[in-house]
Amino acid sequence: MEQIVRKIALLGMGTVGSGVYQIIEQQKAEMPDKIGAELEIAKVLVRNKAKYADRIPAEKLTDDWQSILADESIDIVVEVMGGIEPAFTYIREALTKGKHVVTANKDLMAVHGHVLLEEAKAHGCDLLFEAAVAGGIPIIRPLKQCLAGNNITEVMGIINGTTNFILTKMTEEGMEFSDALALATELGYAEADPTADIEGHDAGRKLAILASIAFHTPVTFQDVYTEGISQITSKDIRYAHELGCEIKLLGIAKQAEDGIEVRVHPTMIPQNHPLAKINDSFNAVFVHGDAVDDAMFYGRGAGSLPTGSAVVGDIMDAARNMLYHCNGRIGCSCYKNIPIKDMKETKSSYYVRMMLEDRAGTLAALAGLFGSNNVSISKLLQKAKHGDTAEVVIVTYDVAENKFMDSMTVIRSMSMVKEISSIIRVYQPEE
Repeated sequence: MEQIVRKIALLGMGTVGSGVYQIIEQQKAEMPDKIGAELEIAKVLVRNKAKYADRIPAEKLTDDWQSILADESIDIVVEVMGGIEPAFTYIREALTKGKHVVTANKDLMAVHGHVLLEEAKAHGCDLLFEAAVAGGIPIIRPLKQCLAGNNITEVMGIINGTTNFILTKMTEEGMEFSDALALATELGYAEADPTADIEGHDAGRKLAILASIAFHTPVTFQDVYTEGISQITSKDIRYAHELGCEIKLLGIAKQAEDGIEVRVHPTMIPQNHPLAKINDSFNAVFVHGDAVDDAMFYGRGAGSLPTGSAVVGDIMDAARNMLYHCNGRIGCSCYKNIPIKDMKETKSSYYVRMMLEDRAGTLAALAGLFGSNNVSISKLLQKAKHGDTAEVVIVTYDVAENKFMDSMTVIRSMSMVKEISSIIRVYQPEE
């Protein structure tokens, strides 16, 4: 029997594209047994063909997207270019032509994913994007398939390796943020412009995708509250340890009766929580469902081969679906429209580090002011004296964000308050 060959067009040959190309070449001999077909990368779309001439046969290289779109022999388009455009246009046109698409593009899926999934549905195509969240860690497929029998109430994770590496160095070696960032840049964990990572935007895009799938409701990046780690100090990390916590940049998505909350921010998390033990550039996603209870997915969240692994897994899935004529069987799962809560409506416990005048009655006045704004104090610690000022750490009980922030507005205006040094939310597991 003549062997079936599925032809692939690879859009982009950067870090992820190189990993995809390498894995497919290495696995070529086993593909017929794994998926019932051979996989062949027929075209590679690049801007500068000469740059890749020593790695890729000349007949495979092209800088003409239209030649790929018009080629009816190409079954699967793999987009690993990144960015919104021209990726959005290319994917939409490919789906319109009946080509199946695999993408690793978190930016695009977090903003236009619902549009593209509807396009895929209209043309009976697969649009698969496992690599768009957490690199090589399987999480999209588990949420859509393995855990589909659950009512998911919480998805929480460390979904940015750069910030986790920085916080690990600050924790283990006492580095300050700027020094840890410099090391991350030197080692290639951080981009030349690290803004998307350190300000929480990268994690926010990934969280939007996860929340959409987990809660069956369209969630875009614009819905996600984001706050970065640049204000975290080694002192805060030491004090967190005294409180039995670690500081992590967490993406937190919760579903409650009154809506969905989606937020990314530095968080103090109890040291006995599984996520507290995730260090260096590793990622992990923690899921709570009504049937499965707690489950955690852990591994490499980025990199050429880890991310390439997820992309190739999707390519194999699309090719296998073609063999059995069942492409498009699992598309957009957003059949609900649950309200998304404003950040001010969420509840957290808060850690506040501040400098106060060191005089009688100051702490009592501070506690009274918190109380008058319905903010209850769980812990109040005086840490150190500096001349006529004292450093104080306060941890509150759970309180609505708007009530806490209202109280902080008043406290900042008090003459006895010399500085609000840090405000960090504290994660309290559900009882």
